[in-house]
Amino acid sequence: MDTGSMCTVERRGRVHLITITGAGEHRLGLPLISALRSAVAAARASPGAGALVLAAEGKYFSNGFDQAWARTVPLHLQMSMSDGFRGLLADLLALPMPTVAAVTGHAAAAGCALALAHDSVVMRGSRGFLYMSEVDAGIKIVDYFGEVLRQKVPDAATRRDMVLAGSKMTAAEAVRRGVVDAAADGGVDDVVAVAVAAAEGLAARGWDGEVVAEIRKAMWPAVWGKVKDYGAEAAAAARPRL
Repeated sequence: MDTGSMCTVERRGRVHLITITGAGEHRLGLPLISALRSAVAAARASPGAGALVLAAEGKYFSNGFDQAWARTVPLHLQMSMSDGFRGLLADLLALPMPTVAAVTGHAAAAGCALALAHDSVVMRGSRGFLYMSEVDAGIKIVDYFGEVLRQKVPDAATRRDMVLAGSKMTAAEAVRRGVVDAAADGGVDDVVAVAVAAAEGLAARGWDGEVVAEIRKAMWPAVWGKVKDYGAEAAAAARPRL
C-alpha cells in the first residue's frame, strides 16, 4: 500500500509538522489512516522533536471516513477502517509530546474527532466548520467518537447541538463555546503558522514527554480505554521477544 504521497512530514524547529496533501476531501480510508500513523510514528522516533502539529492542504481538514469505499466492501474491511482509526487516536494519545491540530478547513465526522483528539486546536477563522454529520447521514455514532466528544466538549448543550442536531460550528462559535482554543485569520499557511508557534511554545517548556503522555491518558481515561488496544504501543507489547 503506497501511502507516502498522502501526507508530508517536516521539522520546523522542535515541531514535527504533518500535512495531509492534495485538494480533495481527505477521506479517512485505510491508505490515509496508515500514512498518518506512519507519520506519527516518525515523530515519536525523531530525536529532539518537542511537539506535533497536524494540518491539511485545500478546503478540507478531513471530511470523515471513506464511506463510498466502505459501502462496496465486506463488513470486516469496514471494521478494519474503524479499527485503524482507533489506532491512530491511540497513537496520538500515547505520543510523548504535546499535539496541536491546525484545522485548516472543514472537519466532519471522523475528521472532527481527529481534530479534537489533539491537546489543542487552532481553527481557520475565515473558512471551515466542525460538523458531526452522522445524524444527517443516517449513520450510528461509534462508541469511541462519543467518548471523544464527552471528554473534549464538556458543555452538554454544545455536545447535543453537534451530535443530535448536526450543527455546523464555525471557528468563532467553536472558540466561544470552548471547543477549540483559537481562531486564526488568513489562509492555510497562516493557520499552520499560528499552530506551529503554539506548538513551539509548548515544546520550549521542556516537559518529560512520557509524563505528558501518561497525564493525557489519565485526563481522558474513557477515550483511552476505548482505543488503547489498537495503538502502536499495544502492538509493540504483543510482539514476542526474542
